Amino acid sequence: MLTQQPRSGIVCLGVGLALLCGCRQASTPIPEVPTVRAVDVTSPGSENGPENEPPLIVDEPNPTPPGMRWIPGGSFVMGSDNPKFPDEAPAHRVTLDGFWIDETEITNAQFREFVEATGYVTIAEKTPRPEDFAGQVDDLAAIPPENLVAGSICFNSRFDPARLRKDHPLWPYQVWKYVAGANWRQPEGPGSNLEGRWDHPVVHVSWEDAMAYCRWAGTRLPTEAEWEYAARGGRAGADYPWGNVLQPEGKWRHNIWQGEFPLHNEGSDGYLYTSPVKSFPPNDYGLYDMSGNVWEWCYDWYAPDYYRVSPERNPPGPAESFDPLEPNIPKRVQRGGSFMCSDNYCIGYRVAARMKGDPQSGTFHAGFRTVLPAAQWGKSRRTQALRETARRHP
Repeated sequence: MLTQQPRSGIVCLGVGLALLCGCRQASTPIPEVPTVRAVDVTSPGSENGPENEPPLIVDEPNPTPPGMRWIPGGSFVMGSDNPKFPDEAPAHRVTLDGFWIDETEITNAQFREFVEATGYVTIAEKTPRPEDFAGQVDDLAAIPPENLVAGSICFNSRFDPARLRKDHPLWPYQVWKYVAGANWRQPEGPGSNLEGRWDHPVVHVSWEDAMAYCRWAGTRLPTEAEWEYAARGGRAGADYPWGNVLQPEGKWRHNIWQGEFPLHNEGSDGYLYTSPVKSFPPNDYGLYDMSGNVWEWCYDWYAPDYYRVSPERNPPGPAESFDPLEPNIPKRVQRGGSFMCSDNYCIGYRVAARMKGDPQSGTFHAGFRTVLPAAQWGKSRRTQALRETARRHP
């Protein structure tokens, strides 16, 4: 069971701060994407039933979709027997069919294309309702109407260090704040914009927003196992996508926090916030930012002990969520760490590190990338054809 302090990237500020952070209960249906009726390929495990497992898909069966990389099927050891946090254990063997994965995190430019094509509105852009907090707040009528404003979660750079206390597992909530008007278009809130950042990863997107993008694109979110397999790049037992040394030849290989979190970020890697995708070298599979920059949503529900019961072949994640720190809030898995991760805090930039977040909340340091299973290539092509038709004939 996870008992230590939460790590950077928790996207809901907890039941006690629910009115502040605007997090929503995961029981609300995932919003439909208007205009394009796409074939649904967003659910892992729908390719084949467990009772009739076909031969392992290793070699690339079709041409590589633009902007993606083929990850050959195979087996690897997932997790760690020397974990930094208990939910990273035990190390266990996993076997996966091959799949394609985006070589970069989804960028602001790519997300803009989706929004312009569909008219989609993200959760951060919608005014929350009292019923969104059902199960998290005892008395919904007690929620002050003035607290129900559209926005998202950002780092509070103006927190008072003298009042910072670290004697509670959820102490990092002291350095977050809910910013009215913050969303993917305005990452820091009103007055900010995406000028010069179209090639940065999109942020302030919830799991549900990411799923909506996947339906439009004809892809899906990676399972946690697929994500870690791809991040390792074939390097068995390595701590990072490039090996076991944090700074090979003294050079930073990812966008993270340098210095003591949350007091001072030295920015030694060249960035204080998000960085353009492909700013750092890729791993051996040709994938960028599998460590740092922004946390990435995975398909799976989060459970701290899932590794103990996970099936070996194509594990889809647990059937339901449980986070012992916030048991009333369902969580989905996030991976990869972000520009907010430091060596004195979450160390979430390791390939074995796990994180979780409320599916209906976004933050200014969380985004996503997508995958396409080999068995769904044909369905995806049909979805893309429908999308192209809709673009040409609105």
